[in-house]
Amino acid sequence: MSFRITGLGFGQFAPLVALSDEQLIARNARRLFADRRPGFPCRVSLVDALPGERVLLVNYEHLALASPYRARYAIYVRENAEEARLAIDEMPPVFEKRLLSLRAFSAQGMLLDADVSEGAGLAVTIERLLAQTEVAYLHVHNARAGCYAARVDRA
Repeated sequence: MSFRITGLGFGQFAPLVALSDEQLIARNARRLFADRRPGFPCRVSLVDALPGERVLLVNYEHLALASPYRARYAIYVRENAEEARLAIDEMPPVFEKRLLSLRAFSAQGMLLDADVSEGAGLAVTIERLLAQTEVAYLHVHNARAGCYAARVDRA
């Protein structure tokens, strides 16, 4: 089964780039400088920021449905991020060396299944979860930190 992984659109974060540090703090966000790679995975470009690169740390609602699973958590966005444009069945670089948690949701936002996978075995886990007809989409999270990483849909 073919799938497509998508990151977030930069437009929703673009206005934050021009804000001062104080204005960001008032919005529960922070501007940081990446000090290692990997370590600051951008949810827009789906690559890790380079050391010295400016990133925004923001609270993002990744499951904004009327569901018991409604969720938000901290994510990084590179200030100069270009939106990822992955081909069908392509894995983003940011997944390669991470333990990932996959959560399978119904169209109503109910959790139907979940699993963990190392980046190298991720395609098999994605295909198994998407093979369930009641699954509408998957969310990928970094398993250790718990933060949202990307969405997966059938292609």
